[in-house]
Amino acid sequence: MTTPDYQHLHVGQAGTVARVTLARPQVRNAFSDEVIAELTRAFDTLGRQDGVRAIVLAAEGPAFCAGADLNWMRRMADYSRAENVQDAGLLAAMLRTINECPKPTIARIQGDVYAGGVGLVA
Repeated sequence: MTTPDYQHLHVGQAGTVARVTLARPQVRNAFSDEVIAELTRAFDTLGRQDGVRAIVLAAEGPAFCAGADLNWMRRMADYSRAENVQDAGLLAAMLRTINECPKPTIARIQGDVYAGGVGLVA
């Protein structure tokens, strides 16, 4: 089950604590351009909500995050230089949005974390 506004995340709130959960256990919560956009939007939105005092970043399944989705990486192989620069900029913007979120963020880690997933943990 995903949150209506998100395809790859569960986003919810209990009291003053919001939870953002990676919901792609079938690919070990690897991220793609869609996941990057959703994480950016979720943290931007939650960071501006007065009723949120903290955010927990979590994941479903046995791995927290395996980094980049291999299918996404295959699509990127055909990107032009400009498309690759734009794509890298969106990943950097996601990490910056999480890092600069005005709400304290706690990463609840289970299982494996690789590559770009380490950026989420950091």
